[in-house]
Amino acid sequence: MTTRVSPRQQGRSLVEEIGLKPADIKWRKKFLEFGDDDVQRIVKHQDLLKKLMPDVISEFYDHLLSFAETKGFFDNPEVLRHVKQAQGQYFQQLVEGHYEDNYIEGRLNVGKVHARIGVTPDIYLGAYRRYLNSLFCRLLDSPALEKQKGIETALSLMKLIFLDMGLAIDSYIDNYVKTIRLQTEAIRELSTPVLQLRDGLLILPIIGVIDSERANQLTETLLCKIHESDARVVIIDVTGVPAVDSNVAAHLMQTVHAAALMGATSIISGISAAIAQTLVHLGIDLGSIRTVSNLQRGIEVAEQYLHQSALDGDISSANTPESVS
Repeated sequence: MTTRVSPRQQGRSLVEEIGLKPADIKWRKKFLEFGDDDVQRIVKHQDLLKKLMPDVISEFYDHLLSFAETKGFFDNPEVLRHVKQAQGQYFQQLVEGHYEDNYIEGRLNVGKVHARIGVTPDIYLGAYRRYLNSLFCRLLDSPALEKQKGIETALSLMKLIFLDMGLAIDSYIDNYVKTIRLQTEAIRELSTPVLQLRDGLLILPIIGVIDSERANQLTETLLCKIHESDARVVIIDVTGVPAVDSNVAAHLMQTVHAAALMGATSIISGISAAIAQTLVHLGIDLGSIRTVSNLQRGIEVAEQYLHQSALDGDISSANTPESVS
């Protein structure tokens, strides 16, 4: 499969990669009713919140370690130490009042890392619920803060945390979309293998539905293989294709002509009665292309053509296998 360079490898930020714009973040904050008052309230009580942090984190990881489904992420004591330290840094950023570009990028990266190591969204959301429970209980029970102020601070934190969770979910979705895209591309490449039967002869067996995107990929794969192998004849077998439309038929013709420009003659095998009727109905003329009933017959014709061209010493003198008697 072709190696592709990710946007991150090209130096793009996660915000750019996912497609978030400043206006999107601004709207989210507005929708969550997270404003300057909330920021000021969190910053005002950040010393108290930081003081609560060690017990919150300790209780949080005790909870995670009590379930087999999450305990496995921390089998290595060094990993556990590292993630606790990272959690402390996360909490510091949560209460320091800076919620612009760097903060957004960091929160997106949290979701990306979780997705990469296999923390599913249900675990992420469930764990965060436990985290909030520990934090809010300690905040509301703190003698250093009157009850009403504690509630107001908790509500401000809730808005910010929902912003965080939304960003993490963005990263999850982006990761899933990229994974599906790569899998789809891999399946398409596997579903259109170009096989070299012998020197000078390629077979392209096409199976399944062909859409415009797959047709483009098919052409690219075939032409690359023709160039690599210096093929003289290509058999395009469509036995496994249930139907074609005008776009696919036109693209098939273009593929044949492109192959001819590279010095390869095409034979199309396995056209079904239904496809033949469709081509006639669409007015697609295959008269300039050699067609045969099945793959076996296609191989026989291709072998004759290669044999004849070897005797002639110049395959370019014959554009199509019709010249083979």
